[in-house]
Amino acid sequence: MSTDTATLPTHEGEIDFAIPSLGKVCKTYYKVIGDLKSGKRPLVALHGGPGVSSEYLEILSDITQKHGNPIVLYDQIGTGRSTHLPETMGDTKFWTDQHFLDELDNVLKKLGIQDDYDVLGHSWGGMLGSRHAVRQAAGLKHLVLMSTPADMQLWVKSQLELLTRLPTDIQDTLRKHEQDGTTDSEEYKKAMGYFYSRFLCTLNPIPPAILAGFAWIEKDPTVYLTMNGPSEFYITGPLRDWTVIPDAHKISVPTLLTNGKMDEATDSVVLPFFKEIPKVRWVNFSESSHMAHYEERERFMEIVGDFLSQ
Repeated sequence: MSTDTATLPTHEGEIDFAIPSLGKVCKTYYKVIGDLKSGKRPLVALHGGPGVSSEYLEILSDITQKHGNPIVLYDQIGTGRSTHLPETMGDTKFWTDQHFLDELDNVLKKLGIQDDYDVLGHSWGGMLGSRHAVRQAAGLKHLVLMSTPADMQLWVKSQLELLTRLPTDIQDTLRKHEQDGTTDSEEYKKAMGYFYSRFLCTLNPIPPAILAGFAWIEKDPTVYLTMNGPSEFYITGPLRDWTVIPDAHKISVPTLLTNGKMDEATDSVVLPFFKEIPKVRWVNFSESSHMAHYEERERFMEIVGDFLSQ
């Protein structure tokens, strides 16, 4: 399946986002693929990371092509084409999910779609989306949680189990650099690359849009290092204590859970959503890791598109 986004109307721009604690107005870059005035409910896609950009989610325009739903993408503050704040490196009081919830609300309001929209969140974006859904915003009609952990303690436990499936020399390299505080070394990054090739994206070569998104962490690691830490399983930031399990039962909209058989978001980290959300369906993609929208593109788009059309 291929989508020619050139045949779809596309609009991009910047939205003012005031941050009182910084005493400044930042800019949130956004891109709409499709027509917000078409009468079709827009799908707001929340990218992962935190700290990558939204480019790798533009592929969701497959859904626009078939069903007509416009896709709203935006780069969260601190990454991509939005305002960067390197001076806030290490400021865990500033970089919280509440900050990103406020930004999401601002995007919805400024685009005028706050009364009728769907949300798809991938990985960290799903964590953000679940927090948003817990608040039971009146305009939210469907929620898709793609490869999303419900609890970061469960996530770390699952990552450590995945590590045991790697060759011993890769495991030793990762542990050595974490113990020595040299996780910025090329050797560590190479070992992490092997981990990612098994559990984040199994495609070879990795699609350029995915690489472009993760390149932003290299360019400006402020958000990722502050909130998360050096890697997916060596989490030193405040996200290590993040959980939505106590509130997940408050998600009242129809919800689709997805993950891959080889996903770093293992079944154990998705299961609490399935147990707690009243109106929920769970689909596992047997040929995918963390990027089912690329690894099983046609099936993924069909399932998500049909779900949003219900």
